[in-house]
Amino acid sequence: MIVIAASWFRAEHSYRRSRCRRDFRGLRLVCLGISTRLYKRKLMSLLFAPDKLDSVFAALADPTRRAILARLARGEATITELAKPLRVSQPAVSQHIKLLVGAGMVRQRVDGVRRPCRLSSEGLGAADQWLAMLRKGLEANYERLDALLSAMDATEEGTR
Repeated sequence: MIVIAASWFRAEHSYRRSRCRRDFRGLRLVCLGISTRLYKRKLMSLLFAPDKLDSVFAALADPTRRAILARLARGEATITELAKPLRVSQPAVSQHIKLLVGAGMVRQRVDGVRRPCRLSSEGLGAADQWLAMLRKGLEANYERLDALLSAMDATEEGTR
């Protein structure tokens, strides 16, 4: 996979560089920036098929997406309704929704020309299971700590 991505990048990069050499120096930098972005996007899509849990936490990392999820927790909403309080453009909200749909946290349905969104338990269920596993580990640690503190209290009372 890495070889495929590297050869794709070399072919794309050399084409862009040779084409951009004829342009002004400032435009050449822009062309190289575009090819770098294409390389990163292509490499990530080839190498890292996103795991459900990773995509859920990546979606939750952005405050805008968390605000969208908080709004959807109150009920179904269209992209226009979601964009109003955020002061973000509709295309930006659409991209956020697309990522949330990919993570399994939001569902969209077609209602004529409208596409209302609503929460889905699919993605949050994976995160909840993972967090439940961590909670069990923490509870076991706290129980061991309680036992240790109880034993220390008993030895202190015995020595007095």
